[in-house]
Amino acid sequence: KSDNPKGGKRKEKAKMQLKRNIGYFDGVSFIIGSIVGAGIFVSPTGVLKHSLLNVGVALTIWTASGLVSLMGSLCYAELGTALPFSGGEYSHIKRGLGSLPAFVFIWTSTFTKPASNAARALLFAEYATQPFYGICPAPEVLKKCLALAVLWSLGILNGRSVKMAAWVQTIFTLLKMMALSVIAIGGIVLIGGRKESLARFEDAFSSEIPNASQVAEAFFQGLYAYGGWWSLNYMAEEMKNPSRNIPLTVMTAVPAVIVFYLLVNISYLTVLTPKEIVSSVAVAVTWADRVIPSVAWIIPLSVAVSIFGALNSSMFTLGRLSYAGSQSGHLPVLISMLNVHSCTPAPAMIFSTTIASIFIIPSDLITLTNYFGFSAWLMIGLTCASLIVLRYREPHLHRPYKVFLPVPFVMVAMSFFLVLAPIVWSPNLQYVYAFLFMLGSLVVYMPFIHFKLHFAFLDKITCHLQLLLEVSPADESAESKCE
Repeated sequence: KSDNPKGGKRKEKAKMQLKRNIGYFDGVSFIIGSIVGAGIFVSPTGVLKHSLLNVGVALTIWTASGLVSLMGSLCYAELGTALPFSGGEYSHIKRGLGSLPAFVFIWTSTFTKPASNAARALLFAEYATQPFYGICPAPEVLKKCLALAVLWSLGILNGRSVKMAAWVQTIFTLLKMMALSVIAIGGIVLIGGRKESLARFEDAFSSEIPNASQVAEAFFQGLYAYGGWWSLNYMAEEMKNPSRNIPLTVMTAVPAVIVFYLLVNISYLTVLTPKEIVSSVAVAVTWADRVIPSVAWIIPLSVAVSIFGALNSSMFTLGRLSYAGSQSGHLPVLISMLNVHSCTPAPAMIFSTTIASIFIIPSDLITLTNYFGFSAWLMIGLTCASLIVLRYREPHLHRPYKVFLPVPFVMVAMSFFLVLAPIVWSPNLQYVYAFLFMLGSLVVYMPFIHFKLHFAFLDKITCHLQLLLEVSPADESAESKCE
C-alpha cells in the first residue's frame, strides 16, 4: 500500500478476481427471476391436463413439485457454501466426480443454455411486437432483430457491471411479482362471491383420478415450471457472506415462488373452469379479459417483463459457467479473463452471447434443444451424487450448512427417473442424437484436455484479443483498479 501525501485515496494492489457484490436481496431476485418466466402467465395447463382436470390432484402436484425443487435447492445450498465458486453444477461435479463428467456437462450446456436464451429472446420479441400489429403476425425479421438487440444489450450490461445487472434483475423481479400479486389477490377477492368456484375447490378430488403415468407426466410439467432454482450456485463466488446468504436466500425465494404459484393457480380456477384453462393459449390473458377488461393489456406487458428478467438472470449465470469452465482448462483461456476496470467476466459474456445469437438466426435449431430436457435432470442427479461422494470422501470439508443426508439420495433417484421417463414413454430418434452429442464430447476431451494438445498460434490470437478487450487473467498477483 502507498499513502497519497495530498490526502487522496490510498491505492493498493488488489487481486484480479470476481468481487462479492451480490447481497441477500439480489440473490432472492436472481432465483425468483430465474424460476418465474412466461410459463405461469401463459400456459399452466400441462399439470391440469395430465391431472385429467382434477383440481385437487393438480394443486397437489404444484405443491409437490415446489417441495422437490426446494429439496434440490437445499442440496445445492450445502455445495454452494462449502465450495463457493462460480460455475454451479459444473464446479461441484468436477470436485465430486472428476474432470470428464464436468466436461460433458459444460459441453452439453454450451449447446443447450444459449439455445434456451435464444428462445427466451424470441419469445420476448413476440410479446413486445404483437401490440403494434394487432391480430396480424409480426414480421419474422423484426422479431429476430429485436431478439438480437435484447441479447446483446443484456450481454453488454452483464459484461460491464455486476451491480447494474443485479439492479436490473431486482427491478424486473419486483415488476413480475407485482403482476402475479394482481392475479393472486384478484382470485382471493373473487372466490368468496362465486359459489361455483367454491364448489370446485370443495369437491377438488371428485373427478376422475389420473393413473401413475399421467401423474408422473403432470409432475414433470410442474417441475419444469420451477426450473431455475439452481441458479444461485453460479454466482456463489460473488455472494456477500455466502455461508449465511446462500441458505437464507434459497429458503426465502423457493417457498415464496411455491406460495405465489399456488395462489395464481387458485385464482385461475376461481375465474375459469378447468376446461377453459386447458383450452386457453394464454391463461393470464383470458383471466384478465374476464376480471380487468379495461386494463387487460397489463398482462401481455407483464409477460414481456417477466421474460426479460428471466433472460437477464440466465445470461448472468451462463457467463459464470463459461468463466468457470475456462478456469479449469475446459474452454479457451481467454474466457476466464476479467475486465481490468470492472472485474467482470466480459470475454465469457461475449462468448455465451455470441453462441445464443447464432441460434436466433436459424431459429429452427432451437427445436432441437427440446430433446435435451432430460440432460438438465441428469446433471442435477450428478450434482446431488457429488454431494454424497464429498460427504464420504471429504468428511472434514468445512460445511457451514448441511442438508439432511437422505434428501440428496431422494434427489438422485428422482433425477434419474425424470431422465428415463420421457425416453421410455415417448421414444424418439432425437434422444439418440442428444446422447450421441453428449458422447461426442469425448472426441474433444481426449486430445485437448486429457493429452493437452495445444497450438502455438492460439497464444498470439489470445494476446491480441486480451489487449483489445482490456482483460487480464484472474491472477492473485495481478494489479487492478477494481473496487
